[in-house]
Amino acid sequence: MYVAISVFILIVSFLMMLVVLVQNSKGGGLVSDLSSSNQILGVRKTTDFLEKATWTMAIVLVFLCLVSSLSIPKNGVGTNSKVDTEMRQQIEKTMAPSDYQMPAAEVE
Repeated sequence: MYVAISVFILIVSFLMMLVVLVQNSKGGGLVSDLSSSNQILGVRKTTDFLEKATWTMAIVLVFLCLVSSLSIPKNGVGTNSKVDTEMRQQIEKTMAPSDYQMPAAEVE
């Protein structure tokens, strides 16, 4: 499930980049090169469509990111995981034994 959602996030992100690049910016953007498509829909309709597409993809992207955060696999984070066991072993190796008492000369 998590992998499928991640693939959808990548696809929506790529499509959103394309739509944003096509939009008319202050410098002209790539829309100026698509003059033939502007004749079919008209300049205003193309701008409206691109703006609605951008907002729609942004909302879908946020939704997919929220859903993916809920579907992250939890099997590697539990208390019985391999990583957790190795960390506990390393901590036990580096810590002093619990029955260790400081010599009287060092205690002040």
